[in-house]
Amino acid sequence: MPSPVKSQPVSSTVAWRRLTELARHPHDLTAPGGFSPERIAKLRAQACGLDILYAAQRVTPEVLVALTDLARETNVIERFRDLLRGAISNRIEGYPSENRRVLHFANRHLFDDLPDRADVRMPQDAVDDSRREMVRLAKFLEGVEQGTVTNAKGEPFNELINLGVGGSALGPRAIYLALQPWRYRDRRVHFVSNLDPDDAAATLRQAHLPRTLVTVVSKSGSTQETRTNEALLRDAYRRAGLDPNVHFTCVTAVGSPLDKEPSYREKFHMFDYVGGRYSPTSVVGGVSLGFGLGFSAFEDLLRGAREMDLASLDLDLGANLPLLMALLGIWNRNFLGADTLAVIPYSQALSRFVAHLQQLDMESNGKSITTAGVPVAWGTGPVVWGEPGTNGQHAFFQLIHQGPGLIPCEFIGFRESQYEEDEVIDGSTNQQKLLANLFGQVLALAVGKPDTNPNKRFAGNRPTLTILGDRLTPRMMGRLLAMYENKVAYQGLVWGINSFDQEGVELGKRLTLRVLPHLAQSHADSGAGSDAVERALLRAARLLPD
Repeated sequence: MPSPVKSQPVSSTVAWRRLTELARHPHDLTAPGGFSPERIAKLRAQACGLDILYAAQRVTPEVLVALTDLARETNVIERFRDLLRGAISNRIEGYPSENRRVLHFANRHLFDDLPDRADVRMPQDAVDDSRREMVRLAKFLEGVEQGTVTNAKGEPFNELINLGVGGSALGPRAIYLALQPWRYRDRRVHFVSNLDPDDAAATLRQAHLPRTLVTVVSKSGSTQETRTNEALLRDAYRRAGLDPNVHFTCVTAVGSPLDKEPSYREKFHMFDYVGGRYSPTSVVGGVSLGFGLGFSAFEDLLRGAREMDLASLDLDLGANLPLLMALLGIWNRNFLGADTLAVIPYSQALSRFVAHLQQLDMESNGKSITTAGVPVAWGTGPVVWGEPGTNGQHAFFQLIHQGPGLIPCEFIGFRESQYEEDEVIDGSTNQQKLLANLFGQVLALAVGKPDTNPNKRFAGNRPTLTILGDRLTPRMMGRLLAMYENKVAYQGLVWGINSFDQEGVELGKRLTLRVLPHLAQSHADSGAGSDAVERALLRAARLLPD
């Protein structure tokens, strides 16, 4: 197993100091020639069927050279290779850590025509693990197709409930909604994630339980939200006169509490080197996506992700889209002072994709300690948010255009619609109008508009980046997903933080266990002791009597 390549603190690099100087006079998009045809033609990159147009970023040739130097000085490409080689990366030096490899990449290393590069050989055990589980998944889904996996009456299943939270739901749900044209017409997939009982109750009213499978997804096998909702759903099946053991499957880690229970007709395994938010291309996503879209569509998703993983190793910034996006994001975050990033897909199919990206980015890079165990002296992950265009234009674009703060935008668009059902209205199709809106926003944010009336003045100089593909297919979805995954990893490597743990979600979970007994009235209300604050909160909320 390789030892990770070390890197100096990013703020001590020559490139960081140079970027700090250049940030005093960033490129002015509103200046004469600041957003010219020549600039637009030059500042673009392409890989795996995706184009990135970044002429509307506030970068000069000198900034791009310095960003490339930053990547070189921090050894990020070599350190990214280390991830794929299986180096222990989930760690903080000198402190207790998970000390795990980061190998979600192995989940999509399934294609003989997309082999390892000579400089990056993935650990064989991870490749074997992934292939074994994918073979098991394919066999299970084949049984659903052929009618050998049925309910107690021998009837086929045509609905599935994915029961999980966080990474066990966000990515699979976003992808399932994104790829509806490939959905089996006689099947539906539901997602229950929230502990709010109304989430499960609403799904139970939609699903026909006798012909509905449930997949319980929990890596730890002890997630409170998931296990509570599982108990609720099992009760619903019993009340309907159905045996839950015939209907319930699970995805969990080997040896977890869930794995040790015998009450599942099928168990699939994820591994400790696959983090939840990086798991849509594992069996976590495979069960629900394979059921709803078909295993061949899921394989296409994996193929696209694998293609982008290989492109992410390219030394040429014009072909390494994740690294390019990472460096431009660092320029905006650390040198132009942008605290947030708006991701705006001009595609209704990606209506939940930004919710997945929020977890992917903010859970990964929302860190204030370096891997050396010392506080960071620079900004790390931005606040990620957004909604599809054109809806967002009628909601929050006012703030982006005329608010006092800087909000960089990443626009995602496609040249063709998914369903390819469109008409010419007033001389243009809906898809053409959609893309015109996208590029209209790029122009408006870049160059602005002067006006003697300050209320009608647009300052411009607001950076955007446009990601463009031909059509959102399963393969294209895999490329897009892996591009963002690898962008986040590259930024974490530059910042010198651990992008692969999530300690920040744990404290609230633990304190929940101190509050819950009071609500459940499981121990006496003595009015004193270490839990007085919890009781005071609940009394103020009128959840306990005074």
